[in-house]
Amino acid sequence: MQAITESIPEQFFENNTIEDLKKLSAKQLNDLGRIASPLYKKEGAQSYSAISYEDAINLIGKKLKQANPNKGFFYASGRSSNEAALILQIFARVYGCNHIINCSNYCHKASGLALNSTIGTGPSTIRYQDLEKADLIFVLGANPTSNHPRFIKALSEHSQKGGDVIIVNPSLESSLEEFASPAYYCQLHVGGDTALLTGISKYLIENQYCDMKFLEDFCDDYEDYFKFVKSISWETITKISGVKMDEIEKISSIYLNSKNTVFAWGMGLTHHTNGTDNIESISNLALLRGMVGDEGKGLLPLRWHDNVENVGFMGISEQLKSKILEVIEQRYNLSLPNYQGMDTLSCIQAAAKGEVDFAFLLGGNLFSVNPDRDFSETALSSIPFKVMINSTLNQTNLNGIERENIILPFRIQDEEERKEHSNNSEIEIMSDVATSIINKETIDFSVFRKDKNIRRALSRLLPDLDDIDNIDTEKKHFHIGGNYLLKPEFNTNSGKALFKIPKHTEWVSKNKIGSFNLTSVRSEGQFNTMIYHEKDIYRNQETRNVLYISQSDIQSLGLSSGDTVDVASETGVMKELILAEYNIKPGNVMTYMPEANILIPQNADERSRTPSFKSVSVTIKSH
Repeated sequence: MQAITESIPEQFFENNTIEDLKKLSAKQLNDLGRIASPLYKKEGAQSYSAISYEDAINLIGKKLKQANPNKGFFYASGRSSNEAALILQIFARVYGCNHIINCSNYCHKASGLALNSTIGTGPSTIRYQDLEKADLIFVLGANPTSNHPRFIKALSEHSQKGGDVIIVNPSLESSLEEFASPAYYCQLHVGGDTALLTGISKYLIENQYCDMKFLEDFCDDYEDYFKFVKSISWETITKISGVKMDEIEKISSIYLNSKNTVFAWGMGLTHHTNGTDNIESISNLALLRGMVGDEGKGLLPLRWHDNVENVGFMGISEQLKSKILEVIEQRYNLSLPNYQGMDTLSCIQAAAKGEVDFAFLLGGNLFSVNPDRDFSETALSSIPFKVMINSTLNQTNLNGIERENIILPFRIQDEEERKEHSNNSEIEIMSDVATSIINKETIDFSVFRKDKNIRRALSRLLPDLDDIDNIDTEKKHFHIGGNYLLKPEFNTNSGKALFKIPKHTEWVSKNKIGSFNLTSVRSEGQFNTMIYHEKDIYRNQETRNVLYISQSDIQSLGLSSGDTVDVASETGVMKELILAEYNIKPGNVMTYMPEANILIPQNADERSRTPSFKSVSVTIKSH
């Protein structure tokens, strides 16, 4: 099948069945080009057919008017615009549905919950420019060289100026190693983060290196945390973390020598059944030395690879913040639902039970981000009607589509600026869909087709967005204010930061004899689930069907680097992976997502409901 670099012609779908398209890789699907017109697949059809935009909108309006709002869900990608996200969440709630989810459920929800529980605010506590004032930066569970270009630039500048960097990662990534040369690169077991962080805290507490004045003035519950930490043995900490005592002492001494520390972390910490514990443990460690609430020090979840944080701020959430809800209700004289909606995993599980009548997906690749691939396909196929708003084809357009489906292509921002493609923009599509369902007497969504009108609504409905109303005339970038802690003033009931004892304190390895802990990773040239090229230049691999494993583990299996193996978990098998010798902590292996999702069970953090994409027990057999 020949790659199409511009737009996919309508006859392409007449000539290629869905089964034909499912044979293509994620990269090959993306390389086909832009979807040129709306596509429709009726139940039982073997291929998509092109339909007019008007017919697509009319059909969506008819189907959603017939549906029970409480038996559907709305999903927004982190790549969606702020304007489209706001229209989506207002439309969904006026329609009567509070099952409104976004990709952060599977990314940094654990971060938001943990930070709210400890310091009273969910976003990062620092501004971007504060990184310039830090003398030490922790980078935990992240590979910013591949996934966070803005942060890696700041990290590079920090390192060049002589700032210290501590990298915490199960694998020794060559692209990160250079940044840790002034300080330390710590390799731990997959899933050993809470144990390591507790170990550093234990060293500070037992040696009386904590900032007691800060704790007394600005913190609560630290005495209970002290007791908990002292009760955990060093043997348990070193065994579960995989980090030796002398390493913990080294990391602790570097931290003690710092005056301004920033803790930055990625999904390597949130994608575990104890993901919320991990982030609360980071917060505990920062508070012990007063590293929160000042310039150059603080907590930084690495979300900057897309618009996920802002999409959440727009109200894409299972339950809208009460202040925003009240403003919207007063502005439009409405009464909106305020029950706790389902999270992403719950929506998929409900679909599998036949309890979901429709799904409305604003961008993203929901099939590919879900754990337990076979279950996900079955669940999505059980949904009678789906709307998918995408600019290019992805796996969600082809898997789990047994019933009725519509794809609405949109014109992306850079195409708008160049006046390319005739498709409507995201906000035009969202306005038209909402207009087809909601009476104009309730809300006239048609006015939101104009950028200036939706931005005016943004400035009036959401806090700290006054500047966006003038963005077209001022031509300035804007940021959401009020999300930084430049003083130790915490939005908790007591006004003080809180220490949290990990809920999962048994810390017993779940791996069986002969099994390994698998973590899934992204490659260079990959953006979320979008694969732009197969080669991973940082790891020196030409293909993605590889299993990274230590030399000692290859030998223990009686195999050699380059051999082909099958990797199995309780949910499925990845076949014919090539063993690639890598500097990773023995007992741990890694491969690429989303391909690895066939191995990922539905086990999730009980608080964040984030599946354990980064810690799965697997067995390895020669193919």
